[in-house]
Amino acid sequence: MAALLRLPGGTRDATELVEALLVAAQARETTAPELATRWRQLAHDIGDSLDALPPPRQDT
Repeated sequence: MAALLRLPGGTRDATELVEALLVAAQARETTAPELATRWRQLAHDIGDSLDALPPPRQDT
């Protein structure tokens, strides 16, 4: 399933979201390992999608 995620800060916001998911996953590793795994997978999926974006254009 695909989803459209609109973030006012663009890829910078998405990058912060990925980092936050990874930090949260690490914090929950011992108390909720299934949730930590899910958050880590979400972070990797978002990161992979960011990597697949074309590089930004620089208009001169």
